[in-house]
Amino acid sequence: MKTGLLLGRFQPFHNGHLFALRLILNENDRAVVVIGSAQASHDAENPFSAGERYEMIRASLTEKELAHTAIIPIEDINRYPLWVAHVESRCPTFDLVYSRNCLTAALFKQAGYEVVEHDYHQRSQCSGTELRAMMSAGKAWERNVPKGVAAFVKSIGGVERVKQIG
Repeated sequence: MKTGLLLGRFQPFHNGHLFALRLILNENDRAVVVIGSAQASHDAENPFSAGERYEMIRASLTEKELAHTAIIPIEDINRYPLWVAHVESRCPTFDLVYSRNCLTAALFKQAGYEVVEHDYHQRSQCSGTELRAMMSAGKAWERNVPKGVAAFVKSIGGVERVKQIG
């Protein structure tokens, strides 16, 4: 059984993340989604808590996708030589790492993992930084996230939070 790993902060989870996750599920039997910086929340770069990001991801997936996806929040340890072992100790076994982050890719390659640098999906609209800026400016951001994420963010007052702390 082949498993692909996707790491990100998911602030918020957007259509680009969903595109990458579906790519993983098309190429593998299972996916492990690591919510990075799980300790961070309620600041300009990380407005949403790990639990809120977990709910966003769950709200974006079909029942079939959920059945083949593990979602694991992981706190930062700020020690790059130990990061891969930290992830391995908290996740189910995985075979491939899907990442566009240069540091993440380098660390996992150095540890012997194959890293797939998947294509971006609508990068100009599907970036957490851009989405948070759109929320702060009162611009339409909802079309760039799965419907379940938009509904969840609104239900928790997420746009107001982003505006207050941004």
